[in-house]
Amino acid sequence: MEEPEPAGPAQPGLRSLLPPRELLRSRKGQLLLAESVLSFIIFICYIASLAASFMMAPLLEFLLALFLFFAYASKLNEKFKGLYWPLTDFLRCVTAAIIYFAISIAAVSKYSDGASKAAGSVILPFYVFGFIATIVFAIDFYITFNDLVTFLKQGSSDPPEGRKSEDEDSDSDSD
Repeated sequence: MEEPEPAGPAQPGLRSLLPPRELLRSRKGQLLLAESVLSFIIFICYIASLAASFMMAPLLEFLLALFLFFAYASKLNEKFKGLYWPLTDFLRCVTAAIIYFAISIAAVSKYSDGASKAAGSVILPFYVFGFIATIVFAIDFYITFNDLVTFLKQGSSDPPEGRKSEDEDSDSDSD
């Protein structure tokens, strides 16, 4: 009688829909998850309040953060080399931080009465979530910016082989 094969990581099922643990444990994965959750909460709060005119920005940021989360989870960033993923993520974070800060200031100034708060006085007002999201996106773009700078310094200090041989040829011509 043959022994059944042990269940390996390639077993199909609901587990294949979950992101890998290394992404959830990484700083980038945690930031993307926090951005997605905060954007969704803000989107729901804006829909439930009088400030529904601001709902489009959190919806777009939620969808973009969710897309990048699953793109990193399924390693699309390694498969599609034509798109520079860190720069795309940096631009998304910068614009999200600016937009969340702007709509939070607008919500504070325009909807400061008690009736416009998302769920009454039981939870935080919706614009507080916007300021928290601004901080999370700012942390993310700061970290991404540092990664970009490190990458660009490495790229500029290591000349490609073709350019190196051209430089050597020009040095020998000048003698």
